[in-house]
Amino acid sequence: MPTTMVPVRVLHTAGDRTGGNLRYVDQVHQGGARAGIETLFFSWPRALLGSYDVLHVHWPESLVRHRTVAGTLVKRLLMRAVLLRLAVRGTPLVRTVHNEEPHEPGGRGERRVLAAIDRRTALRVVLNPATRVPPGARSVEIPHGHFRGRFHVDPAWVSRPGRLLQVGRIRPYKGTEHLLDVFSALPDPDLSLRIVGNPLDAAIAGVVRRAAETDPRVTHRLEFVDDADLVREVRAAELVVLAYTTFHNSGVALLALSLDRPVLMPRSDSSEALCQEVGAGWVHLYDGALAGADVERAVSAIRSGRHTAAPDLTDRDWDLVGRRHRAAYLTALGRSS
Repeated sequence: MPTTMVPVRVLHTAGDRTGGNLRYVDQVHQGGARAGIETLFFSWPRALLGSYDVLHVHWPESLVRHRTVAGTLVKRLLMRAVLLRLAVRGTPLVRTVHNEEPHEPGGRGERRVLAAIDRRTALRVVLNPATRVPPGARSVEIPHGHFRGRFHVDPAWVSRPGRLLQVGRIRPYKGTEHLLDVFSALPDPDLSLRIVGNPLDAAIAGVVRRAAETDPRVTHRLEFVDDADLVREVRAAELVVLAYTTFHNSGVALLALSLDRPVLMPRSDSSEALCQEVGAGWVHLYDGALAGADVERAVSAIRSGRHTAAPDLTDRDWDLVGRRHRAAYLTALGRSS
């Protein structure tokens, strides 16, 4: 960083760096450090009393949710107090729009607090050109960075023919139950389905376990896995399947592409943009609900070898992402440098 560059102190709401190399804010921190950004990690005392230039909000619903009613009320009051502090001090709020709507809807009280956050937002960071923002709202596009070079990848970790993988937190919108139904109807005995991730609740975990008991081609690891194990799981896949009900952004898709593994995902404006960006043969799209024919078609295309040497992720270099974030913060602050 040049000696004349004044650091921008940014408080991120997505937590600390204990979650491994896949944490989005960890990536922003490391790319931003070289671009003149001092990253601070969120706590309520720091948000209310600490010194920072910009509050950068990720997944705002996580700020106001708690497993208990009392905890939820406390978090809502704290968030209101933070918003008041921002208004009094003139501190801008920047928000990354990871999803246009929360994955799991909240109640009326939550929606009121989220609306207050929206009103206070000075600048929105969108991850792809398909993201919608409110009319008149200021926004800047900064793609999600890739994961290349962040992990040890053993050359011996090769794909297993026929291995399909769903990986990441198992939540309703990811279509796990539907994927299991689709897979069970596929007759090919050489296909297998691996489900890896921490289930949102016991009900979905039970669905996965029963499917594995019924069909020996289905295996699972229903828990949080560390980065090293996650990389091995992805590298073992012939195809990573995103059976989402809707698709807007996905860190899992970028992880797969960063590890040179093709993905199957629903067609949307953002998935079509990703398909065009990374080059032929890496992103396979399906329309409507996932069907067995979609899986078979994607596997056949992969085996035909009609793809570029590696996904093109040059626009997602984290140093470039860091510089773009610094420019966004300066815009929110009304500074030119």
